[in-house]
Amino acid sequence: MSEKKIAVVTGASSGIGAATARQLATAGFYVILGARREDRINALAEELGGAAHVLDVADTASVEAFCATVPDAIHVLVNNAGGAIGLEPLVQARDEDWLQMYQTNVLGLMRVTRALLPKLQNGKGHIVNITSVAGRETYPNGAGYCAVKHAARAVTETLRLELNGTPVRITDVAPGMVETEFSEVRFFGDKERAAKVYDGLTPLTADDVADVVVFAVTRPWHVNLDEIVMKPVAQARATIAARGVGL
Repeated sequence: MSEKKIAVVTGASSGIGAATARQLATAGFYVILGARREDRINALAEELGGAAHVLDVADTASVEAFCATVPDAIHVLVNNAGGAIGLEPLVQARDEDWLQMYQTNVLGLMRVTRALLPKLQNGKGHIVNITSVAGRETYPNGAGYCAVKHAARAVTETLRLELNGTPVRITDVAPGMVETEFSEVRFFGDKERAAKVYDGLTPLTADDVADVVVFAVTRPWHVNLDEIVMKPVAQARATIAARGVGL
């Protein structure tokens, strides 16, 4: 581990987080994985020769305990933990869904970054926040998720200003449709409804996003990729996509 750069990945038990951890390990990083599902991250850490610790970004005590296990000098932090809950019009919004989305997508990002930023500033560091195209536009029934991803983007841009003049790079990776557990979680485990999100088109994969993350963190040090928006070829906007045309 001492000879390798160290990368910390949150939300690493599946999807973009797990794919990013794998690709960072392939690129030569020692990876430290955090997520709530301990069995999954332990298995992945063993596969990659890294480390894993339980992390619930919605719980300050959990974040502090996780970050205490992280070495004093790290090189990359990928804030990936987050997600959407529900897809209803505002008049049907549930307080608990919105609160959970803020806890993970916004406050969780703040908690982990706050705790690990001093360890990044020991040397050249790079923070990658996985946001969404929902942080750049809005769509019907998406007020809650769009709100938290707009907030995450604002946090990222503010941090870029606050850290200007330090050896810490900041990158916002904003994917469109990615076929992971995202929609299944959003629809409370309804696999059939989740699958329909990607009907008639080829969505991004978790590996596609991970590939972009690794590209960003391996650029020459004077290069900072501030924002990377990526979508499937078939997708033009969050809710506008060509379906059934072979894309």
